Amino acid sequence: MKLMIKASLATLFVALHCLTFSLAAQTPMIPDTPAGHTMQAWLDAFNSGDRGRLEAYFKKYDPDKSVDSELNFRNQTGGFELIRIAQSDRLRVEFQVKEKAGPTNALGKIEVRDADPAVVVRFSLRAIPPGMTAAEMNVKIDAAARARVVDGAVAQLNEFYVFPETAKKMAEAVQTQLKSGAYEAISDGDDFAAKLTEDLRAVSHDKHLGVNFSAQVLPKREPGANPTPDPATLEQRRAQALKRNNCAFEKVEWLPSNIGYLKFNGFADPEICGPTVTTAMSFLANVDALIIDLRTNGGGSPEMVTYICSYLFGERTHLNDLYNRKEDKTTEFWTRDVPGPRLAKQPVFVLTSKRTFSGAEEFTYNLKNLKRATIIGETTGGGAHPVSGHRIDDHFMIGVPFARAINPITKTNWEGTGVEPDVKVAAGEALEVAKKMAAEQIKKR
Repeated sequence: MKLMIKASLATLFVALHCLTFSLAAQTPMIPDTPAGHTMQAWLDAFNSGDRGRLEAYFKKYDPDKSVDSELNFRNQTGGFELIRIAQSDRLRVEFQVKEKAGPTNALGKIEVRDADPAVVVRFSLRAIPPGMTAAEMNVKIDAAARARVVDGAVAQLNEFYVFPETAKKMAEAVQTQLKSGAYEAISDGDDFAAKLTEDLRAVSHDKHLGVNFSAQVLPKREPGANPTPDPATLEQRRAQALKRNNCAFEKVEWLPSNIGYLKFNGFADPEICGPTVTTAMSFLANVDALIIDLRTNGGGSPEMVTYICSYLFGERTHLNDLYNRKEDKTTEFWTRDVPGPRLAKQPVFVLTSKRTFSGAEEFTYNLKNLKRATIIGETTGGGAHPVSGHRIDDHFMIGVPFARAINPITKTNWEGTGVEPDVKVAAGEALEVAKKMAAEQIKKR
C-alpha cells in the first residue's frame, strides 16, 4: 500500500512539474535588456488601463505620446496578451501580441535609446490583416527595392511637393545617402520607411511628410491594374467606419455655470459627419460659454474645419486659403450655411497641446486671428501643409504635402512654429483654467 501511495505521489509530482513547465513555456519571457525592460513597463501600464500608471510610463519612457489616445486604444483592445518574442537585441525588441477584447493579432517593435531610462526612440504596432500570417508580414527588401523606393519618392516630391526647391534638396539628400551605402544594412521595410522619413524631414522639417510601408500589397490605380472595389462600396465602408467611431466626437457635456464642453479628436468628412456636429451644437445651443477641447486632435478635413467654424460666427467670414503648388491655384474657405442654431455670441475657449496638429491647428489659428476664441494650453505641433498619398511600389507609399495654408489676416501660417496659446499652461491643466475663465466671463455679462 505504501509503495502504491509513493508511486501515486511520484506520478502527481511529475504531472504537476510537466504542467508547470507547459504553462511557463506558453508565457514568453520578455528579454532582460533595456529594450525588454521598456517593453515590460509599457505592457504592464497599458494592460492596467489605469490613467496614473500610463501617465507615469509616458513621463519616464515616451513623453511625446498622448495618455488619452492610449487609453482609448486600451479600451478598444481590452489590453494585450503577449504571444511571442520574435527578435531581440539590447536596444530593440520585436514581438507579437493578441488583443484581449477581440481576435486581432499585431506585430510590435520597440527601439530604445542607450540610456537610463531607456527612452523610446521608435514604437510601432501593426495589426496582422485577415488572411495574412505573421510570417507573411515579415517582408524583406534588397538593394534593388531600396533604390526603387528612393527613386519613386524623389519623383513624387519633384512633381507635387509644395516647395519645389526644397523638393530638390530632399532628393539630393536621400540620393547621396543611397549612393554612400547608408541604407545597405536596412532590410526591414518599416525601418527603411522610418529612415527615409527621418532623412527627408531633416531637410524639410515638414511633419506631414512621410514614407510608409505596407506588408500587404498596395492596390494600383492605373487602368487595367488590380481590380478595385466599386466606389459606392468604398464610400459605404468609409462612412460605416466613421460612424462606428462617432466621427471622432468623444464628449459633449453641460458643465456648471452653464458652460458647454465639446471634445473631438479629428475633423472628418462633413458630408458624412455633418449631422454629428449639428447634433452636438444643438445640444450646446443655450450655453453661456463654450470650451472646445482639441488636445488630442490630429486634424483632418479642411471642409470640416470650415463646417464647425461656421457655427461660431453670425456673418459670412473668411477663414483660410489653401494654395496648391501643382495646380497653381488658391482655394478660399469661408463660413457656410449650416443647419441648426449657431453659437455666435458666446465666448469660446480652445484647449491645445503639443499633439494638436494639422487641421486642428488651422481651426485654432483661424479663431485666434479672428479674435473669436481664447486659446489655452500648449503650443501646437506645427503642421500647415495638406498631404496626399502616392503609391511608390507594391509595399511603399509616400505622403506628400502639396499645398500650404495662407491666413487672410496674417498672410502666413503655423508651419514649423505651431499656434501659440493666449494662455500658456500645461495641457493637463488647460481644462480647469478654461472653466475658471469661462465662469468669470459669464459673471461679467
